[in-house]
Amino acid sequence: MDYKDVLRLIEEGEGFEVEFKRKVSTPEKIARTMIALANTKGGHILFGVDDDGSIIGVESEKSEADLILEAGTSFCDPEIRPEIDIVPFDGKDVIVAYVAQSDNKPHSHTGENGSGNGNGQGHTEDQTRVFIRVNDKTVMASKEVVKILRAERADAPPVRLEFGDNEKRLFRYLDEYERITTREFSRLANISEQRATRILVSLVRTGVMRIHTLERRDYFTLAYDVLKG
Repeated sequence: MDYKDVLRLIEEGEGFEVEFKRKVSTPEKIARTMIALANTKGGHILFGVDDDGSIIGVESEKSEADLILEAGTSFCDPEIRPEIDIVPFDGKDVIVAYVAQSDNKPHSHTGENGSGNGNGQGHTEDQTRVFIRVNDKTVMASKEVVKILRAERADAPPVRLEFGDNEKRLFRYLDEYERITTREFSRLANISEQRATRILVSLVRTGVMRIHTLERRDYFTLAYDVLKG
């Protein structure tokens, strides 16, 4: 990667597959972004670039590149090994770390600091240590999303699709209201949230439904092709 590639990424701005970081912080914090990219569609992290796209540069490219590698090997499970390029800009260095979309999802955070929600609050029963990208942000994945990530692995068992009374109630509800959460489906069908999750995840895996994440608030809709049909 050369400076023209970096300028192109800066011009496009932060987004689903690009994040700017003014400096290399702690490996624990870097690992969150790396995990989110690996669990989603992959992407680039630009160190030494401010939020507005101005090039600040990093202080010590060698030691800071080592911190990035440490983030991937010490705080990600399974390990993540990004491709790292150091690109000079008028005496300043920008570090570009490329994280590919993983075939071994879900990656999770192994460090103590990774168990929080990014706001200084601790890990709770309803939270995971798995991160994903939502628009231009790194957010903690819900348990439903984690199950879907596991199902995307090549070694995941095949899913069987059966439409029973619960699925029929679900489709009738969506025909009227268009979206539903796991809790709403649990109450609608009078089943446990665990069973509601299994049904919804199976429908997502087969392409019948889609899951949408908004800052950890997940909801489900029918897939576009199903709606067309």
